[in-house]
Amino acid sequence: MPNPKRRHSQQRSAKRRTHYKAETVTLSKDTATGDMHVRHRAHVSEGKLFYKGKLVAEKAPAKA
Repeated sequence: MPNPKRRHSQQRSAKRRTHYKAETVTLSKDTATGDMHVRHRAHVSEGKLFYKGKLVAEKAPAKA
């Protein structure tokens, strides 16, 4: 397999890495509960799972 003959400079590596940026998450307000949540993700509110403003799953009562 071919190997590089010379070492890449720090500047060259840094130029490539400039595109690796952390993006801020987009938050939305749920229409059913009014809670803020990450867009396009299900979220839990008061023990219930909501997605797109609709109740998806409810926590089952604990068995004794």
